[in-house]
Amino acid sequence: MMKQPVLYIVVPCYNEEEVLPRTSGLFLDEIRELSGRGKISPDSRVLFVDDGSRDGTWRIICDLAAQDEHYLGIRQSRNRGHQNAVFAGLMEAKDSCDISISIDCDGQDDIHAMEAMVDAYHDGCEIVYGVRTSRATDTAFKRLSAESFYKLLRFMGVDVVYNHADYRLMSRRALEELAKFREVNLYLRGMAPLIGFKSTSVGYERHERLAGKSHYPLGKMLALAFDGISSMSIKPMRMIAGAGVFFFLLSLIGIVWSVATALCGHAVPGWASTACRQVETCMRIWRWRSLGKTSTMRSMASAADLVCRVPSTMWPVSAAVSAVSMVSRSRISPMRMTSGSSRSTARRASA
Repeated sequence: MMKQPVLYIVVPCYNEEEVLPRTSGLFLDEIRELSGRGKISPDSRVLFVDDGSRDGTWRIICDLAAQDEHYLGIRQSRNRGHQNAVFAGLMEAKDSCDISISIDCDGQDDIHAMEAMVDAYHDGCEIVYGVRTSRATDTAFKRLSAESFYKLLRFMGVDVVYNHADYRLMSRRALEELAKFREVNLYLRGMAPLIGFKSTSVGYERHERLAGKSHYPLGKMLALAFDGISSMSIKPMRMIAGAGVFFFLLSLIGIVWSVATALCGHAVPGWASTACRQVETCMRIWRWRSLGKTSTMRSMASAADLVCRVPSTMWPVSAAVSAVSMVSRSRISPMRMTSGSSRSTARRASA
């Protein structure tokens, strides 16, 4: 006879004092029903994970645990997010259960789909995904954003199950492999398929929330989407690298264009031409000093004043442009300039 597996139902909770008294009994009834049919062990448990709630959620969990041994609870030191709460519960249950099922506390996921998940486990599946067959209870915006998100993940190369949230069965073997991941920004919907064991899906219809209000506003949805894309796909990095190469080549073309216009003497007035003129003045001063050319203090001061006005951000590009421009425009070799300077000095002496 096959051994009856110990099932742990992992339920993350955050400010759920309104709905928890109603759904907790549903979880316990499902365990008793599956146990009575011989599909799971009577030692199965419901494990609540309080994700730093600010209301009476933890008090309710403690009261439930005192009333019935099938209820267990752990509490995080602060609010760490839904994915971290689910992961903490799975890791807590890993060494005590044979199979685990993670499900939200709000009652929207069909609890009776657990039986089909357990049957799939008995058929040899290590991971069973709960897939929503209908989103009729969602708002039009929620439905559109969710479907667009799954399509975007697939486009980015993320291996996800379409319309699957965090309602899934995982065996102890799968949990042990999940524990080996070292992800910081968790996205369990994308991590579970990476484990690679035999898996299947169970469809169910999503219901209205039994009580309370949703704790997953648009901001948290966008944060989850960002974690999923950045953690599970390398395409964003490739796209950023490609954009960097594109703008580098575009800048290189701009530099070549600036040099070409400067050589042809048709530079358009603006940043590049101003930088060329000012840096060219700087290079002439340096050349005068290296060749021994003299000049009046007034002209030197005027030239130095032009150089001092060159912004620091202009030097890398303008220096290269001016260097090419100076070489192309110069028609006098150093020796000729030196001799010309000596003749000029001799004429002034004779005069």
